[in-house]
Amino acid sequence: MKYEDRSANAALEGRKNVRTQVAALCWRMRKDELQVLLISSRRRKRWIVPKGWPIEGCTPAQSAAIEALEEAGVEGRCSDVCLGIFSYIKQLDEQDLPCVVPVFPLEVKRIHDDWPEKNERQRRWVSIRKALDLIDDAEMRPILRNFRPNKLAG
Repeated sequence: MKYEDRSANAALEGRKNVRTQVAALCWRMRKDELQVLLISSRRRKRWIVPKGWPIEGCTPAQSAAIEALEEAGVEGRCSDVCLGIFSYIKQLDEQDLPCVVPVFPLEVKRIHDDWPEKNERQRRWVSIRKALDLIDDAEMRPILRNFRPNKLAG
């Protein structure tokens, strides 16, 4: 299945209205410290969270989990609880495309040595404090700052 075919937004191609993507805040506990996973963006090599277009037939959280596997090589339990929403401008085919992105927490249970975008991205486990310094999206910072995995519903 081609990437474009999976997108619920494919019918809107060519329009300049706001689009929705989904993101996964991948996390784990190591020695009683909360860590989150950041990945590098393809073009500018900024530190971001895995995100992408919603996948037809999947919930937003399921779509976010698939993006985490494709972009970061991690799997786990993704919650349907939206931690918050950030917006950004995606540069797509030389046009600016405004996107809103709900963020879903994914507790990482498995880390793959090989994954689809391994040769295109770096991944890095960091503390919340370090993530706040590294992440480029200002609207993502409050989501990180307020994240408490013990507050997630079942």
